[in-house]
Amino acid sequence: MKEIQAVDFVLVELNLYLDTHPNDQQAVEQYNDYVRQSAALKSRFQSMFGPLYGFGNSYTTCPWSWKEAPWPWQV
Repeated sequence: MKEIQAVDFVLVELNLYLDTHPNDQQAVEQYNDYVRQSAALKSRFQSMFGPLYGFGNSYTTCPWSWKEAPWPWQV
């Protein structure tokens, strides 16, 4: 979870930077790399602990596992 939070923090910062520097190719590449890292970390987290997001943003199992998985802040 800490890795997800760290990577997503970098994504927020890069997003803000790119709002004012949209033509910075290196920053765009770095942003896309962190997007890939974030997706991989979240996928790994969900395979170990269950859904991370609700409302159609994460797959789940049957029976409905959202209420059974530890909440992200409990991991």
